[in-house]
Amino acid sequence: MLRWFHALMPKEERFFDLFARHSEAVLGGAQALRAMMEGGEAVASNCQTVMDREHDADDATREVLIAVRRTFITPFDRGSIRDLITAMDNSIDQMQKTAKTVALFDVKTFTPKMKQMGDAIVKSAELVQEAVPLLGSLTKEATRLSALTEQISQLEGRADELHDEGLRALYKDYAKSDPMAFFIGNEVYDHLEKVVDRFDDVANVMHGIVIEHV
Repeated sequence: MLRWFHALMPKEERFFDLFARHSEAVLGGAQALRAMMEGGEAVASNCQTVMDREHDADDATREVLIAVRRTFITPFDRGSIRDLITAMDNSIDQMQKTAKTVALFDVKTFTPKMKQMGDAIVKSAELVQEAVPLLGSLTKEATRLSALTEQISQLEGRADELHDEGLRALYKDYAKSDPMAFFIGNEVYDHLEKVVDRFDDVANVMHGIVIEHV
């Protein structure tokens, strides 16, 4: 009876499958968000893709949280698992908010700085996807994980600079002549910055897991 019961319980490897599935959705959302910035007709179709990937990520998040409750032996601390999947999910939630803002204000053109921030978002998502499977071998991959999280933090710093540079240029061009254009551009910049901030949160959680378990 006990053997049958244990057979039904999620195995700890399942967490890494779910993390990988979630990171794939996050990357898909990031790529679609960046594709929106090509403007014109690309906005609407890729906006829907961001929404679809956010739903995929929600499904994976839900399964992780259920597995945490049902699994006796987890690969690392339950609180860390919850923190990690929540941080990952917050990143694509923020992408969804960004896409909705673009759609709400019918934004069809994007500045070079916005596109560069979009590139930073895609790169951050790629680094998270690369890091996730390494969590299954914390001791062996600690150095590599630390390097990946540091790269994400550096991208966050660069995105902050792009935000400030872009906002200054926007203010110079539109603050007096077209206040609404400045307001909308400011909203887009702020949402993009928050996406990269959420990836930095993911990096911080991962780094904390490495420190705690190595």
